[in-house]
Amino acid sequence: MRICIFCGSKSGKDERYSNAALEAGGTVIGVMPRSLVEREIHHTNLTELHLVETMHERKHRMAELSDAFIALPGGAGTLEEIFEHWTWAQLGIHHKPCAFLDTNSYFDPCEA
Repeated sequence: MRICIFCGSKSGKDERYSNAALEAGGTVIGVMPRSLVEREIHHTNLTELHLVETMHERKHRMAELSDAFIALPGGAGTLEEIFEHWTWAQLGIHHKPCAFLDTNSYFDPCEA
């Protein structure tokens, strides 16, 4: 099973949010627009890196590559991505599970 993980682009100040999938022997596939690769430092040790032209194409490619979606702690971009895939599931565009990993009550402020 391939799981798409949405998270912040930086590990931040809390080491608990660092991605250890590569160290555990996992396969890590990145999908990034070319314009961001030119402006930002991208992870150089990925198993695969797919370059796309737009953010919309990025989300579409991630959906094609994944069987499920999980949001880890992150910012506005993380929320935008998981909400779009969650909406696609509600609309029947895909039938893949979407979830939030609420590490240390990170997402509590989002509760109504």
